[in-house]
Amino acid sequence: MNNLELLKWQMDMGADEALESSPVNNFHKTKPAASIEPEINLEDSMPKHTNSPSVSPPVSVNNTINIMNPRDAIKHARELADRCNTLEELRDAIKNFDGCSIKKTATNTVFSDGNPQAKIMFIGEAPGAQEDIEGIPFCGQSGKLLDTMLKWIGLTRKENFYISNTIFWRPPGNRKPTPEETDICRPFVEKHIALINPKILVLVGSTATTSLLNNKTGITKLRGNYFEYSNVYLKSPIPVGVIFHPSYLLRSPGQKRFAWHDLLDLKHKFGL
Repeated sequence: MNNLELLKWQMDMGADEALESSPVNNFHKTKPAASIEPEINLEDSMPKHTNSPSVSPPVSVNNTINIMNPRDAIKHARELADRCNTLEELRDAIKNFDGCSIKKTATNTVFSDGNPQAKIMFIGEAPGAQEDIEGIPFCGQSGKLLDTMLKWIGLTRKENFYISNTIFWRPPGNRKPTPEETDICRPFVEKHIALINPKILVLVGSTATTSLLNNKTGITKLRGNYFEYSNVYLKSPIPVGVIFHPSYLLRSPGQKRFAWHDLLDLKHKFGL
């Protein structure tokens, strides 16, 4: 296995971040010599009572970062979303929002990509490692697969669709977003959908489906069906389709035929 293949294998296994500036071979590290603890004289460690004036201990500095509690964070997100009337205002509000703790470990705020005037809007789960680096949703391997599939039914990001996620920052280790994190980001997502006001909304994967439809049914049972979506910012409901997440298709290529069928059905049903 050459160095490039080894690096790809490490990334596939989840080792996608460098912790040191140069590699360290931990197998060649020598064991530290056993240390001998000095004997402690209990009498010397006891406090001495003198007549000297007492000295107040130094004031401790609290370096803990105060993180907004979830209830306040949701309320603040809703207040910010209420005031946004354009995509630019919404982008800035999300970028400056500090109520979601995973923002502290992310590199970039990942807002959207594609054509804001498109009839179809896709909502996925969360940014991955490559998305976090580039600040663009669905730009990694799963995004490339989604682009390829949509290209075969005549859709491209530049012209025909718009894409975003249920949260705007990469969860540490690419873990699944928690319900608390999606709840905090939901006001922004709702306003995002209303500002785009697509002809059809497509939810990519189970996290987006659970968050926006409040439906915990498995994605295999939901795909191929259509629903209606509404929120406080929309004047009328939007039809919703559900498809497999491309990351799932990469792990289970046998399911691609069902995803292909779902995309064809979307194209024909809504004249995309």
